Amino acid sequence: TSKNVIVYGAGSAGRQLVVALSHSSEYNPVAFIDDLPEIHNNLINGIEVFSPSNFEKLIKSKDVSVVLLAIPSISRTRRREIIQFLEPYSVLVRALPGVAEIAQGKVKIDDLHDINIKDLLGRDSVPADKSLLGLNIQDKVVMVTGAGGSIGSELCSQILLLNPKLLVLYELSEFALYEINKELNQKNTNDIKVLPFLGSVTNTIRLESIFNKLGVQTIYHAAAYKHVPIVELNTSEGVNNNIFGTLNCAQAAINSNVETFVLISSDKAVRPTNTMGATKRFSEMILQALSAHQTKTCFTMVRFGNVLGSSGSVIPLFNKQIKSGGPITVTDPNMKRYFMTISEAVELVIQAGAMGKGGDVFVLDMGELVSIKNLAEKMIHLSGLQVKSKSNPDGDIEIKYTGIRPGEKLYEELFISNNYFTTNNPKIMGSIEGMIAWKDLKIILDNLENSIIKNDHHMLRSILASSELEFKPQSEISDLLYRKKNS
Repeated sequence: TSKNVIVYGAGSAGRQLVVALSHSSEYNPVAFIDDLPEIHNNLINGIEVFSPSNFEKLIKSKDVSVVLLAIPSISRTRRREIIQFLEPYSVLVRALPGVAEIAQGKVKIDDLHDINIKDLLGRDSVPADKSLLGLNIQDKVVMVTGAGGSIGSELCSQILLLNPKLLVLYELSEFALYEINKELNQKNTNDIKVLPFLGSVTNTIRLESIFNKLGVQTIYHAAAYKHVPIVELNTSEGVNNNIFGTLNCAQAAINSNVETFVLISSDKAVRPTNTMGATKRFSEMILQALSAHQTKTCFTMVRFGNVLGSSGSVIPLFNKQIKSGGPITVTDPNMKRYFMTISEAVELVIQAGAMGKGGDVFVLDMGELVSIKNLAEKMIHLSGLQVKSKSNPDGDIEIKYTGIRPGEKLYEELFISNNYFTTNNPKIMGSIEGMIAWKDLKIILDNLENSIIKNDHHMLRSILASSELEFKPQSEISDLLYRKKNS
């Protein structure tokens, strides 16, 4: 039997959708909802247009179980507001894609998709500075480490559009390298040369050989082990790959006269409570120290929180759990995280990397902290289902709390100190932080290396815990920026 549906949006896309639905046995349109008061109570294609204020009455009187969003041209912020308005009613919400995607022809039922998490959390992006995007990429030899990962693969896709002379993919996983290489070949309309290399960031000889042979000018260092519980159980591998992998890459870059090196960092590097976060903070400190120690390579760090849809992210996990009937697993009811779309994060990373003068820590504006419990509830409701709980035992999907995992925080932070400066892009800020001089940091790194050789995990964790916040006074760069901000 066909489902009674309300079409939100009585514009061109909504009218085309209703025509398409007339040939379908799946959906039966019973009403339009539209924000424009002047078309309320009108009939369009024989269907009445109502105000959003009538929505609750309509779903009851017309037995509506599905809402179809036909508003492709509105801003992401407005789209999110409409979804938030619909969310409490436990109707399945499906949507047409953006106007650019449906501009090629008439609206089809096949164009409808389930509500995307970007629709729930996405915000209007700030127009990119085109000059910054191309600065380190256009006509240059660009390399991405960890090219097959969530961030690495999006970096590769965006770099490809900015016309590098050569794009070098560096990846430890053969399967991930195969996948990203295949994906880029399909997108490569400008015939950019792409070379896929297998290798570990701990292999300095291989790195230097590639840098020198190909004349690499820009490196985006995205290679890292990042899953908190896994790195917590595999401390020495996490330290070796994340800390010494970054050190090897950075030193090979200096030795090979690489111009620009951009580290993909994490909000977990701020006052870390887990091994993964500590390794990312050490990676930042290595680049800060090397920046003050040499002038051949410009090192920049870009710090941000979770990206939507990345491997291991809660979003695909929740979707899978909802489809299998639940329960949804949340570690703690008070858990909060920052979220950003991968494409927005990477576009900002490329711009921030081009702003760097050496040793800079840039922080992306992630918006507000998001409650993971609320996110789970919204995803259940927008799937047309109800949360099963003590107060609603007849609900569909239960939320089960599993307890905080080792090393996890209830919420993340983005700044170590409260000293920061703004840039020309309101979504990118510079963080003014202390650092450890190279000669002092080298002693700590040697101790870490000895602990790995001796397989002494207790000592390894002890060094990580005692070192990451013992900073010397502000660096000259930070002092200069701080004076500029407060002058």
